[in-house]
Amino acid sequence: MSTPQNPAAAPALGHSLKHLAVHLITPLLMCLGMALAYQSAFHQPEPHHLKVAVVGTSPQAHGLAQAIQDKAGDALDVRTVDDRAAAEHQLRDRDLIGAFVPDARSPELLVAKGNSDTSVVAATAVFTTVTDKQGVPLHVTDLTTPAKGDPTGQGLFFLLVALSIGSYASVAVIGAAGAALGMKVRALVGVVVSLVVSVIGIVTAGPVFHVVDHDRAAVWALGWLYSAGIVLIGIGLHSFLKKWTTLTMMVLFVMLNFTSSGGIYRPELQNGFFGGLHGFWTGAGFQEGARSILYFDGGAGLGGHVLTLLVWLLLGGVALVAAARYEGRGRRSVETPAEAEEEMEEAVGV
Repeated sequence: MSTPQNPAAAPALGHSLKHLAVHLITPLLMCLGMALAYQSAFHQPEPHHLKVAVVGTSPQAHGLAQAIQDKAGDALDVRTVDDRAAAEHQLRDRDLIGAFVPDARSPELLVAKGNSDTSVVAATAVFTTVTDKQGVPLHVTDLTTPAKGDPTGQGLFFLLVALSIGSYASVAVIGAAGAALGMKVRALVGVVVSLVVSVIGIVTAGPVFHVVDHDRAAVWALGWLYSAGIVLIGIGLHSFLKKWTTLTMMVLFVMLNFTSSGGIYRPELQNGFFGGLHGFWTGAGFQEGARSILYFDGGAGLGGHVLTLLVWLLLGGVALVAAARYEGRGRRSVETPAEAEEEMEEAVGV
């Protein structure tokens, strides 16, 4: 006896598979984007115009600097500085990665690990080669004092990660669950959410893990400014992009942001693309601004990094104004409950 066939089964299966395939596009694009971004930015760190110096005014000092430059080519940018005080000044201004003080018995390399531990490792390797030829050990002196909970200085990068994820994941929730709210209300909610995100960040990085062991108010303020920029940009974009907002936010504030922040490798160890983004991307503004506060007494270009964060906050304001006008013309489409739930799950589940 044959089993009766259900003529609706095949079309229903086909529809379900098509529905599934459409929803798989976003995570697969995320996978591709993350693979391309992270591997492109981090897979082969090599020095590019790494700024180092030889201390001294003698012909021997100038000759050593020129010999190192000739051998390294574009990998290094070698100069001479008159004395130790000048070298320390340029290191504290973050104009140098390392300054070599020649000595027949006890050569020394001055560094500022708070600027970038990985860049210091690269500079140390350069001058270790020099001292190995002399047959003497290289003494490395760090002019900065690492935080108790962050001996490598990379803990700030993980604070950046926490602030970023808390910010961009909140955007989909505000846009979807708060769809019935007006733009002004959503913007206000966004500002409050960014405040909460920044407080969570500084509490965990400060008294909990001691990554930030002083000037916590200043680092918290940078974190709030950074988070608010992301959230407001996202709320504005959501009016136009809907379910594609999460993917767009990941591209802007994860794929391009983490890789160009300088938290793992600064521009002198990256290719030109990510090194170029470092000059104006928001994550770099927070990362380098926090470094300036914690390790360089609020100098070393802090004003420029704050300006970067303010520009991104301004972009958030522009996005909100554009979205409000777009919705005011009756072009706002309301997501179904199922679409809103799917979007929130994508955002918080990444």
